[in-house]
Formats: sequence, C-alpha cells, structure tokens
Amino acid sequence: MIGEFEKWRTAAHGSVHGSVRRSVRAQSAPVTYGLIAVCCLLFVIGPASGLNPGYGTGDALLTAQRAYFRRWGVVPADLFTGAPRAALTPATALFVHGSWVHLLGNMLFLYVFGAMTEERLGHLEFALFYLGCGCLALLGYAAANADSQQTLVGASGAISAILGAFLYLFPGARVTSLFPFLFFLPLRFPAWLTLPFWAALQWAAAGRASSGPGVAYLAHVVGFGLGFAYAWVRYRRTTATPSRGTTPGPPAERPGRLDRE
Repeated sequence: MIGEFEKWRTAAHGSVHGSVRRSVRAQSAPVTYGLIAVCCLLFVIGPASGLNPGYGTGDALLTAQRAYFRRWGVVPADLFTGAPRAALTPATALFVHGSWVHLLGNMLFLYVFGAMTEERLGHLEFALFYLGCGCLALLGYAAANADSQQTLVGASGAISAILGAFLYLFPGARVTSLFPFLFFLPLRFPAWLTLPFWAALQWAAAGRASSGPGVAYLAHVVGFGLGFAYAWVRYRRTTATPSRGTTPGPPAERPGRLDRE
C-alpha cells in the first residue's frame, strides 16, 4: 500500500464555505524529511549498505553487520537485564535498517504519510510522537518475546504509528494502493478503508509468525494502535466541542538473527 494521496480541507470563516484542495509542501515537514535524511545517511555509512570499504568484504563484512545490528538494535533477551546500553537500543534501533529494501520501503511510507501528519501535529510534537511511539512499539515486541536473541532494527514501529494517526486525522484522504493479488493494479481507496486493511494484515501475520527471522509484525500492530489512540485522545475533544468564541475546525478531516520491522 504505497503511493500518492489527496487532502481535502473544509475552509471555515464563521461558517463553512466549500472545499479547498491543498498540497503539502516539502518545507512544511522538516522533521519528516530530516528523519529520512538521517536514516539514509546512517545506512550508507554503516555496514549494511556494503558501500563503506572500512568494513571489508565477504565474511568480514557479515561479521561487522552482525556486530553493528547487535550493538544498536533491540535484543529482547538483553533489554530487561538493566544494562544501560541495552536500555537505549529502542531509540537507536529506529535509525538502523537491515538492507536496501528494508530502508527504501520504510522511507517511502514515511515520505507518503509523514508530511501531512507532521503538519497537523506540529514539528516538535511530531518528533516526540515519532520517537515515543517507535520506542514503545519496540518495547511491546520485546516484552512479548522476552527470551528472544533476535536483533530487531528498523523504523516500522514509528511509521506504523504515523499510519494510525493518519487514519484518525485524515480518514477521507485518497491513497493509491498496490495489491499483489490484484496483479499490482494501482487502485485508489480512502484511508479509512486502506489503513485498517493493512493493520488487519499485520495482525494476522503477527499471529502466524514463527521464531525464525523475518518481520516483526507485532511491532507494527502496537505502533499502529498507539498512533491511532494518540490522535484520538489528542484531537477528539477539540474537534467535537470547540471552545466558545473560536472558529470550529474542519469536521470532515478529523484528525543471532536479524528481525526487521
């Protein structure tokens, strides 16, 4: 589920005066684009990209990659031991990716859904939201797999939180989706249909996940739920009961092994 989307906002000036289509400009989302830049930079200079000759090649590169992931990623079995270094890994793991496909997939979702969410939340709040929900998603996965020695890296928990918040804030936004079982035909659906379908797939996959390496679907589910709950708590009162003397907001647009998120 990737692609373009549209945002339709109702313009209110004492009363509602029709619909206005508005695009999000790059300069309105510095945190989103900053996160993309940082993740890409760290990946390129790290061992996972294979571009830094300092890590060697062949077996030496594989050894460097395993050490890098274990140092900066979340290892559930180590996380609850009280070690200071392990306690920081839920934050550092958000900026580590295991492969080019892993990185580009996460950054595409962040690019598509991050800008509008950041614009709605505000820059500082969005940054704290991203880091907080991302860390909690990783902690949720680690708590459910407390004995696991697999290393968990990636920003998917935080990005899933953005998807959850986006669903509440912009349920009518049109998302161009690609579904394998429909031969990857680009189809446009509203967010209220597409994003819950994606979350249901993650939930189903989490229930079937084995102890082998793969995707940490549970972290996706936790992140998505946290993001939706945050947006609901944060905006439900302001949209439902605007304070006296203020102009109401737009009612239609409410707001071992490597395990990759």
